[in-house]
Amino acid sequence: MINLFEVVETNEMITRENLDVRTITLGISLLDCIDSDLKRLKDKIYGKIYDAARDLVRTGDEIAGEFGIPIVNKRISVTPIALVGGAACKSVGDFASLAETLDEVARQVGVNFIGGYSALISKGMTAADELLIRSIPLALSRTERVCSSVNLGSTRTGINMDGVRLMGEIIRQTAEYTREQDSLGCAKLVVFCNAPDDNPFMAGAFHGVTEAERIINVGVSGPGVVKNAVSKVHGENFEVLCETIKKTAFKVTRVGQLVAQEASRRLGVPFGIVDLSLAPTPAIGDSVADILCEMGLEYAGAPGSTAALALLNDQVKKGGVMASSYVGGLSGAFIPVSEDQGMIDAVEAGALSLEKLEAMTCVCSVGLDMIAIPGKTSPSTISGIIADEMAIGMVNQKTTAVRVIPVIGKDVGETVEFGGLLGYAPIMQVNAFSCEEFVGRGGRIPAPIHSFKN
Repeated sequence: MINLFEVVETNEMITRENLDVRTITLGISLLDCIDSDLKRLKDKIYGKIYDAARDLVRTGDEIAGEFGIPIVNKRISVTPIALVGGAACKSVGDFASLAETLDEVARQVGVNFIGGYSALISKGMTAADELLIRSIPLALSRTERVCSSVNLGSTRTGINMDGVRLMGEIIRQTAEYTREQDSLGCAKLVVFCNAPDDNPFMAGAFHGVTEAERIINVGVSGPGVVKNAVSKVHGENFEVLCETIKKTAFKVTRVGQLVAQEASRRLGVPFGIVDLSLAPTPAIGDSVADILCEMGLEYAGAPGSTAALALLNDQVKKGGVMASSYVGGLSGAFIPVSEDQGMIDAVEAGALSLEKLEAMTCVCSVGLDMIAIPGKTSPSTISGIIADEMAIGMVNQKTTAVRVIPVIGKDVGETVEFGGLLGYAPIMQVNAFSCEEFVGRGGRIPAPIHSFKN
């Protein structure tokens, strides 16, 4: 039973500590829309998404109003479009027109993002996969709400280095295509190793082929709540610190469970998972980096940062899994730069480098996220950064990702403003030494020995 104290405590989390449900994401299978005629395919996609999602925003707003819980975003994820469009799309332009269809239906139903302009190529590429990937710069330059992702590796299959090399080129092209918006297209493009099928967070959300026809996934976030709880045990030992984070994560996740079940009931869609990630925003007091500082670091990036982040990530997971019937997605602590004021402060103070961020991704829940780099960075260097992060995910049997933004026309020492939840970011220094010959080898990096478990 919930007592009066817990009701008051939850209200405090919402009103003073930035607790919110970051997103309700409706996953929709488009496999039954497949058609060899492009016009029929687009009509089927539009019709199915519209019918499934037309009540999503209204329902989310009603739940938020009735329960007093902020629900920041309502989103849609769909079956990877490379699988859906392969029979009908014969050119880059054909695939880009599908992205425009997704964008239009997202606008009509009122969601802020639609994910699933995606390809899954951890072991190899089909012709449709490659065509979709090559269409990404055009698609993201023509749309506002479409998000794109590509899975390049997994612990079971290794890393597709042909895909890694290609994505270095595609990220750079996307930056060029959207240079008038400070290369904003790259903020809607992420590459993965071990991508989950049920991730509700953008830009990486897609509706996996293992999922049901429709599904409701909820992402909940409360860095401010965790920071406030940690501040109350200042100077205590690690056992007390861990227990505090774990109990707080439990309370935060219960809020997500409540919203997920209510949305599922009202929409008549099965409840999938709660993603209990600590996803920051640019708002003051809503920072994962500030939690690390509250633990005793001068800045995120100081010696001890990786250990502190590992502790935080693990205790968030331990507390969250007890609070929900189904926990999935990414679940843990996000460390984006542009979306976290504490991370921005650490970069500007010189405490945090790209290399330290890479080390911290070994123990966070995703990877190198929302990092602005010089626009002159070569495609092969971007591919090298991706390869390093894919290797961390592959060997450690975890999800890792890269969302870097080479801002055309800007260099180290400048900043770029994205606005809204995407925030702003200082341009970070990138190692200038070449890896072109390495990423140019082609083929696959094999799966590690511990992947053989059959």
